[in-house]
Amino acid sequence: MAAAGRLSFSNITALAPMVRVGTLPMRLLALDYGADVVYCEELIDIKMAKCQRVVNDVLETVDFVAPDERVMFRTCEREKGRVVFQMGTADPERALVVARLVEPDVAAIDVNMGCPKEYSTKVSSCQDPPVALTILDETVSLVQRIEQTGVAAVAVHGRLKDERPRHPLHLDYIQAAAGAVSIPVIANGGSLDLVKTNKDIEDFRRTSGASSVMLARAAMWNASVFRAGGPLPLETVMEDYLKHAIRYNNHAFNTKYCLCQMLRDKVESPLGRRVQAAQTSAEISEALGLQEFYQQTQDKLQARRDAAHSGGAPERLVMDGDVTTMVVRFERREYPPHITPKMFLLEWSRKEKLQQPLYETVQRSQDRSFQSIVTVEGKRYRSTLWEKSKKFAEQAAAVVFLRVRGVPEGRIGEEDSGLVCKRKREGQPDRGAGEEDSNKRRVFEAQRETRSGKSQGVSV
Repeated sequence: MAAAGRLSFSNITALAPMVRVGTLPMRLLALDYGADVVYCEELIDIKMAKCQRVVNDVLETVDFVAPDERVMFRTCEREKGRVVFQMGTADPERALVVARLVEPDVAAIDVNMGCPKEYSTKVSSCQDPPVALTILDETVSLVQRIEQTGVAAVAVHGRLKDERPRHPLHLDYIQAAAGAVSIPVIANGGSLDLVKTNKDIEDFRRTSGASSVMLARAAMWNASVFRAGGPLPLETVMEDYLKHAIRYNNHAFNTKYCLCQMLRDKVESPLGRRVQAAQTSAEISEALGLQEFYQQTQDKLQARRDAAHSGGAPERLVMDGDVTTMVVRFERREYPPHITPKMFLLEWSRKEKLQQPLYETVQRSQDRSFQSIVTVEGKRYRSTLWEKSKKFAEQAAAVVFLRVRGVPEGRIGEEDSGLVCKRKREGQPDRGAGEEDSNKRRVFEAQRETRSGKSQGVSV
């Protein structure tokens, strides 16, 4: 079910939503090969509602980042007009929150209604005519009611909840739904029986009576099924997919999963064994002979990171009342073990003979995330992003001030500014404090010996 918008669902071929498969690399691959529309995997509204929208200048993407820093949804400019965001939801208010969050970056919103009503969960077979007629009537009634809400299209998978891909597709159900409404109906579920090559897509569209077709497993096995010019060799498809995965920093385990789905019965082949043995993106690239492409891409991405950190692509400042804000996330791995931005800010304040920075931190009730404001010289600074802990929120606020003022923050590879002494940079205790502790211990030992001598009647 898709919300009305600028995207047409008439006479299209789409990549169907698939869990763990419909991530950005697969969507772009499907577009490369001729898909008109691509659906992301189903994403649950509870998780998405907690996400922050982050513009990733390095990858040139828009990321929706969870409080634990996982990227729940990643998209890019190329698919903006053709990507459908599929949402799993049971709460209209929360669904609206998520829809508004992703709306600027997608072409349409789809609500997953693939789980049938209770009547379907109790049916084990559609061979009984009265049962089949009841389900058919209720399906037609449901799509007609959905049409009245103003949606742009309805996708119909011609199987019941308890049926699996090995079961025959109920074409008559799709035909009935398509004939009952005036909006486009998208036929789904024909990968095994009806669609094996690109030329089968039009036959599936015609026999189902639907306006459009979406493909899941057929596209997962070989996305070149969308090519009007015919399929490509599997190895070529895998390489094309991996290049997208490398470019957009896809998680290695997800990349590996998708490649193994493509291999299917060849997963135990020499290539399959190499892919299965790989644990990182670099190792997966080596397994497919793309190590040079991988390294070149990493070099490009690192150059973008360096340019951003050196001022080549400065972060944009926005005033929120009297608070200077910037989109900044504290990344602990970017700093040496014993160095933090707060430490540099404190040392800078001491050097400038200013009052100690003051941090005000609040916690958001909906997901228990934190955001902090730091006040320095009477001016306030904060990141627009929410962090998973109070400490990280304070560090992010410190980063905003340091970057606004052009003060070093202690990042790995940053030239030594002299703000923090070598002993602190290396995590060693302050010498003066150590000597003071040693003197205290000596006094304590002397006092203990005195008490011990008195208890034994010894004059000291």
